[in-house]
Amino acid sequence: MNRILFFVMFSFCLCPIYAQEIDLRGRWQFRLDPEDEGEKNNWQLSDFKESLTLPGSLASNNQGYRIGAHTKWTGAIVDSTWFKSERYAKFRTADNYKTIFWLQPNKNFVGSAWYSRKFTITQSMSTEQMLLTLERPHWETTVWIDGRKIGMRNSLATAHEYAIGRLKSGTHRITIRVDNRIKDIDVGANAHSVSDHTQTNWNGIIGQMGLRAVPLVSIEHIAVYPDVDNKQIRVVMKTNNRTETQKNINFMLNASSKLAPKVHQIKPIHEKHPVPVGKGRLELIYPMGETFYKWDEFTPFLYNLTISTVDGKDKKSYDATFGMRKLSVKGTQFEINDRLTFLRGTLDCAVFPKTGYPPTAIGEWKRIFQVVKNHGLNHVRFHSWCPPKAAFEAADELGVYLQVEGGGWTKVGEGNRFDKWIYQESELILDTYGNHPSFILYTYGNEPDGDRQGEFLGRLTDYLKKYDNRHLYTAGAGWPDIKANEFYDAMYPRLYVWGDGLKSHNNANPPSTDFDWAKIIGKYKVPYISHEVGQWCAYPNFKEIRKYDGVLKAHNFEVFQETLQDAKLGDLADDFLMASGRHQALTYKADIEAALRTPGFAGFQLLGLSDFPGQGTALVGVLDAFWEEKGYISPDEFKSFSGGTVPLVRLPKMVYENTEVLNATVEIAHFGREEIKDILPVWEITKDDGSLIGRGVLERTAIPLGNGTMLGNIQYDLADISEPEALLLTVKVGQYSNQWKIWVYPHTAEVDPGDVYITDTLDSKAHLVLEKGGKVLFSPRKGTIKPEKGGEIVMGYSPIFWNTAWTKKLAPHVMGVMVDPKHPAFSLFPTDYHSDFQWWGLVSHANVMLMDELGENIQPIVRVIDDWFSNRSLGLIVEGRVGAGKLIISTADLLHDSANRLEIKQMKKSLLKYMNSGSFDPKNMFERAKVAAMFY
Repeated sequence: MNRILFFVMFSFCLCPIYAQEIDLRGRWQFRLDPEDEGEKNNWQLSDFKESLTLPGSLASNNQGYRIGAHTKWTGAIVDSTWFKSERYAKFRTADNYKTIFWLQPNKNFVGSAWYSRKFTITQSMSTEQMLLTLERPHWETTVWIDGRKIGMRNSLATAHEYAIGRLKSGTHRITIRVDNRIKDIDVGANAHSVSDHTQTNWNGIIGQMGLRAVPLVSIEHIAVYPDVDNKQIRVVMKTNNRTETQKNINFMLNASSKLAPKVHQIKPIHEKHPVPVGKGRLELIYPMGETFYKWDEFTPFLYNLTISTVDGKDKKSYDATFGMRKLSVKGTQFEINDRLTFLRGTLDCAVFPKTGYPPTAIGEWKRIFQVVKNHGLNHVRFHSWCPPKAAFEAADELGVYLQVEGGGWTKVGEGNRFDKWIYQESELILDTYGNHPSFILYTYGNEPDGDRQGEFLGRLTDYLKKYDNRHLYTAGAGWPDIKANEFYDAMYPRLYVWGDGLKSHNNANPPSTDFDWAKIIGKYKVPYISHEVGQWCAYPNFKEIRKYDGVLKAHNFEVFQETLQDAKLGDLADDFLMASGRHQALTYKADIEAALRTPGFAGFQLLGLSDFPGQGTALVGVLDAFWEEKGYISPDEFKSFSGGTVPLVRLPKMVYENTEVLNATVEIAHFGREEIKDILPVWEITKDDGSLIGRGVLERTAIPLGNGTMLGNIQYDLADISEPEALLLTVKVGQYSNQWKIWVYPHTAEVDPGDVYITDTLDSKAHLVLEKGGKVLFSPRKGTIKPEKGGEIVMGYSPIFWNTAWTKKLAPHVMGVMVDPKHPAFSLFPTDYHSDFQWWGLVSHANVMLMDELGENIQPIVRVIDDWFSNRSLGLIVEGRVGAGKLIISTADLLHDSANRLEIKQMKKSLLKYMNSGSFDPKNMFERAKVAAMFY
């Protein structure tokens, strides 16, 4: 694909510098209209008794209806358990109504709400044409001035503007009806542009609100197209001459650098051009000089353009900010300013707990984007919504690449109102935000539905490419795969594809770093971005609840916390968070590194760096819903495997015996500002205590931009490892380093069981041994525990994908293990407190036990972390006394296929050492009948 797109950012003031304005922010009267009787009864002429503050929403003003069983939510509810289960009954009462599907406001309203206030037109303004601007209403607005209906607007993404005309001097009334219902334009109840799953389906107006005088002859729209190769910009102006005669206007263009190291003043140009009556279009070429600043993620330098117009004594000025940037495609990858670029992205799903609507000030967006960059990422996808202009301005200043979407997650191509609306909405988005250098990708929205989706979206995509060729377009995020796509955004190059269950890559295959997605992307001729990578869950952080002091409350967290306490597990909440969180972070590392190893890949979009509080509560972020750390991984650690330059190793496996030689190939993904000219890569192997046991230097080399660059090989003989060890392999390339854990176990013959009876069935001999005060290691085959005793709970290696409520129990159902690494049972099985690769062979051949079926307050050696909807006490390995005897039950199969699973051999060895030691003193008490009743 050779097409090059030239792209520029603009944010311009459409009003002359002396224009008169009326700020409409402040107190407004309001009235709810649930029966749609307002217009029929001429509410546009009435005062309303109640008042609130705009910008804002009904919810931010604590207006609307109390939440309850009859609340009109916007969003699908997949799992009905909350409505039926007795365990949730106490959360369904009128005075304690707490949903578990999403964050919850105090009040909700879906329908028409009327807002009214008065304003004053001065004598000097009475001769001017007035324009009303509402930066971001939600959703449909209808405007009356003094009872005169002006019109209706229904954009979700751009300002609602109304040409008011001239108004007499004096006091006037403005009335605005805002309707937030999904009516004939069905964007989809789950679309993040409208859904209660995320920003909420709020009713109100945010951002700038005002009336301003518009000159009789004005510039209504400015677009700046940079031509980096020819060192110039093309400035396109849409004019409006409201007089009855053509005007000859002098135009002066003057540009200077903004946010650059030094001021760069561009030589002004002066040209005189006729401006016809009515709507017009004027195009000018402005040379930028021999040298100029370019915009990208490394140098987000901008220019400010001032366009001055002179018509006799009438002088006006218009400002536009732009950035010189060239976007192109080389093969199956992106280039920015002829530099190879890999999109390392995360989703923004419109989650704003404090307000329930997106910020319209630049400060909060700069904070969010800086957090994104601190984690090594350079890209944000706005899932099924388009943010306000402040987000684009922040991304421009910080150098973040954006994928913007038209607000849909719905059925398309059915010939309904949405099909027409998405064309109009896309044009508005492109016209309003289309020149921001941060805005590089666009699509209609997320995962379309409909039998005619390919045909319809193909036409839309081709139309938009012609309408505005400054961006790259795809038919939809996720699918379809059609000819019109300029890039493809699909789910297949990732560890877990929806529906995989235990067949997913990381559940079905032993751990390795020696794979990539080259075969998946190989058939595509356009850049391929992996769609919604990750979706790995961690347990809720209940300490986060206190942060929800704004419009949205974490009542879902409160429910989960209370049910955990009801299960007498409340004291484990923080441990569950940390153990599941570390497991989650390591799984994201594996997902991201697979993408970085894939040659020709264009990028990935994580779901997500931050939590998604809706769709049943999907705690998939290493950050919370406020984009703040949870405590189990730092930005620097995350950046070490997700940044612009990442050392990588290809290891065929992660668990070894000391009779083997560690063989690894070292490569690097380097998408920095420039090539690395001369570097000496180094590798090290250290023990858990930090002591160095191996080190090597690879060949000095230069590193070009791109991935798949081979740096050399590591060979390390493990013969000197005489004890079980968890080793850390580190590769350093200058200031960049990355790390991987490997496990090495001494090669031994089958371990002597001592006086422990080992069995996979509770046979008569096992019972006899226990009766005589002996010791039994009972490790049944997978599938032999009864469903009601834990057998229906599916365990795999990976954490839960998305969440079990929304996916209707897609496997796995749990989030890994939690152990005390210092427990003597692990003296020969080095482990952290959480799941890691050495647990794969154990948990992939395992069932889970319900601890409460064995007795009260049973404490397992290896605890399994349940999902937060169930909050059951689960175990994988548990010890206890049965009469005079001592028993360990391991529902991780330790007795079969040990030749192919070094981990189970080592775990069995470690458990037997423990059982044959004086430390084996179980505190749990089991009844023989209860133990026997657990298994077939």
